[in-house]
Amino acid sequence: MNQPQELQNKKTILSAVQPSGILTIGNYLGAIRNWNLLQEQYNCYFCVADLHAITVRQVPAELRKRTYEAFAVYMACGLDPEKNTLFVQSHVPCHAELAWVLNCYTMFGELSRMTQFKDKSARHSENINAGLFTYPALMAADILLYGADYVPVGQDQLQHIELARDVANRFNNLYSDTFVIPEGLLPKAGAKVMSLADPTKKMSKSDENPMAYVSILDPKDVIVKKFKRAVTDSGSEVKRGEDKAGINNLITIYSAFTGKSPEEVEKEFEGQGYGAFKLAVGETVADTLAPVQDKFNALMGDKPYLESLMKKGSEQAYRRASKTLSKVYRKVGFAQVK
Repeated sequence: MNQPQELQNKKTILSAVQPSGILTIGNYLGAIRNWNLLQEQYNCYFCVADLHAITVRQVPAELRKRTYEAFAVYMACGLDPEKNTLFVQSHVPCHAELAWVLNCYTMFGELSRMTQFKDKSARHSENINAGLFTYPALMAADILLYGADYVPVGQDQLQHIELARDVANRFNNLYSDTFVIPEGLLPKAGAKVMSLADPTKKMSKSDENPMAYVSILDPKDVIVKKFKRAVTDSGSEVKRGEDKAGINNLITIYSAFTGKSPEEVEKEFEGQGYGAFKLAVGETVADTLAPVQDKFNALMGDKPYLESLMKKGSEQAYRRASKTLSKVYRKVGFAQVK
């Protein structure tokens, strides 16, 4: 099936979020919300990365549930399945198949330098499995299968994009041009939302402390409560500073949700103190997320509809991915029978 001419002329984007925990406002600001701005300009593939999720032990029923939830959140946040290819990673077997090939073109030393492997190994020392070590090759496969020109990522993922570029260049040099060389696309704002309990660490959907993150699906009273309890320094002035990680984080969040510059935020709350500011941040976040939650609940109430969209998206993704995989198989010398 040929793509419409307008899609052929657009650059391609691939991005994904793992369904391994509750999606947070960090995911919303750093990834999902920004995708809405991209779907009009690019040929977009948005994936629920469930294969990546199992590098850490998961409760199977919860992983299935969160896969549906992540897919519904994508659409609740404004992604249109008619404009984008929305799919679940494990529904397209080409990802795992290309990952094996790329494992054979990714060096041990390259993988051992990945900071996320070091971080996750420290947190999950009882389960340092091979998948945890080699998953950057799977991430490279995710990107390269679709000829992605750009990959929207946070600062902490740029190292993986560089690896994907290195592996793609290595393969292209060996076998002639096969893969598009991708570039990371950093969001302009809200790229790194920090924990409310420890603002020196990134907000994580897998954090064991529920007060450390705000879920996209948290009720308003819970959101307001979490922001009221957010860790800040001992001062009271709503102003950024080198030793004010907590208030810096809250200003970043409020700025990202309102579109106001940090300077405008500081001016707005001049003389009001932390209490008033925390309340305003909580209410602003909750009010922004309310329509997202309403749409999410409607989608989750119609499982057959969600599954039909999953199936449609996986078929669209497979058509594109299988072409790349077939080309790779041919170039490395695999015998293919039609």
